[in-house]
Amino acid sequence: MRIIDDMLSSLDYKASVRDIRQGAFQTAVLTRGCGLASTPHDPGPHHSQTPVKEPGLLLDKDVLILARMALSPSPLEAAIGMATINSLIDVDEQRCTELNAGDLLPKKGEGKKVAIIGHFPFVPKLRRVVRELWVIERNPQEGDFAEAESEKLVPQADVVGITGTAFTNQTIERLLSLCKPNAYVVVLGGTAPLSPVLFDYGVDAISGTLVTEPETVLCCVSQGATFRQIKGVRLLTMER
Repeated sequence: MRIIDDMLSSLDYKASVRDIRQGAFQTAVLTRGCGLASTPHDPGPHHSQTPVKEPGLLLDKDVLILARMALSPSPLEAAIGMATINSLIDVDEQRCTELNAGDLLPKKGEGKKVAIIGHFPFVPKLRRVVRELWVIERNPQEGDFAEAESEKLVPQADVVGITGTAFTNQTIERLLSLCKPNAYVVVLGGTAPLSPVLFDYGVDAISGTLVTEPETVLCCVSQGATFRQIKGVRLLTMER
């Protein structure tokens, strides 16, 4: 994937892998900084599979090798790779504001057609202010649209929100290609990399996470915290 390759090319790899935690809901990697990514949920059998190769030995890997796991066809390995990438990004805080997607999208989407890839907690708030809302989900809830509907719905949207997990399931480039040229596009969630590289691919804003207390985050991840339960982070938005 070109977008991941370009992010990998932008990073400084003068760091060591200090810790890796893959909890039920979140994955965290500690290198120079600490990065997060959502842990994918595969309901299928796993006893005969090896979703993560060499578990227990990953701390001995070169940080570049770990970051390149973002390109793995295994979603669990890809989550480790994305968390590694996020741990290595030197976030330019001067370009960011203390704003999360739950506040940005209602502001940008008021009175407009909005498509959201991923069912987020702020969906009811968003539904109240937009003209039309399409929530597209791999595992649809009531009122959501199935993933296959993205081909039809995303090109109609004035504002598009794309979950950062589109990196780990390798659908990000296809979803970006579906957005109409004048759509306002936001990549959001704990996996979303706060990297200006995304602006080269038509993204207008990134609503992501900056870890400020690595040890607290690692502890939360290890103990099964969902994203909303994790402490020691700041929610930031970087706009083009």
